[in-house]
Amino acid sequence: MIKENEKSIVVKNITKVNGEKSEECLDNVAVEEPLEISISALRASPPIANKSISITMRTPGNDEDLATGFLFTEGIIVSADQITTTKSESNSILFQLNDAEGLDLSKLERHFYTSSSCGVCGKASIEAIKTVCRLPPSPSEFQINKSLILSLPSILMQQQRIFNNTGGIHAAALFDLSGKLLALREDVGRHNALDKLIGHSLRQGQFPLGEHLLFLSGRASFELIQKAAMAGIHFIMAVGAPSSLAIEMAQEHNITLVGFVSNSRYNIYTGVQRIKI
Repeated sequence: MIKENEKSIVVKNITKVNGEKSEECLDNVAVEEPLEISISALRASPPIANKSISITMRTPGNDEDLATGFLFTEGIIVSADQITTTKSESNSILFQLNDAEGLDLSKLERHFYTSSSCGVCGKASIEAIKTVCRLPPSPSEFQINKSLILSLPSILMQQQRIFNNTGGIHAAALFDLSGKLLALREDVGRHNALDKLIGHSLRQGQFPLGEHLLFLSGRASFELIQKAAMAGIHFIMAVGAPSSLAIEMAQEHNITLVGFVSNSRYNIYTGVQRIKI
């Protein structure tokens, strides 16, 4: 049963075909809508007034987490304390910043909106994609038992409420080193789910996240590893495969990267020293 105030799921009429049989029925579908993220910083030089930073296609819900995580992973803010006020409407959110000195908005220029499948599409230059990580490097040379990784997929699946209702959503989850689930966020976009999770953690004062485990429900792309590195995360697991650039990024930032994670197997691509094999 879908709640009346549910923003993330909509019911649609569909035709279901199974072999030679077909039937009309109702189906739960994940919602995808645009969100415009804007900032104002009147104390900046020059002052910034209602500047639109991005229009991203996302699943409604946890929009403040999403916008906060986006501003952080784009290098616009380093702390949630920089956000003094928030004005939120159905498909737009405006943050008033108290500190934006030295912010170069030209580095964030995009030629079109951000789709739910791509967080770097439309950037004006290759250099603009490579956001500088401003957190201090941390060795984070903890170790976890190899069996702990195998226990996490079932926890992730059980807690994916929107996915379990629709089958069409991504998730990013944060665990502590004992395997306790700390937070989970869902979205039609992989990068949005991670921005929501990072934004939540930033607002809760949990940074840096060097001794936490990140679990991604899909593949591990370059942009997701980059966002995780911005948050100081040193251990990333994914249900799917990593790309070559994701592996290189993980190596560069001393990140353990594990792919094809299931309840029976996984592949370790980088940082094997953090897993007791």
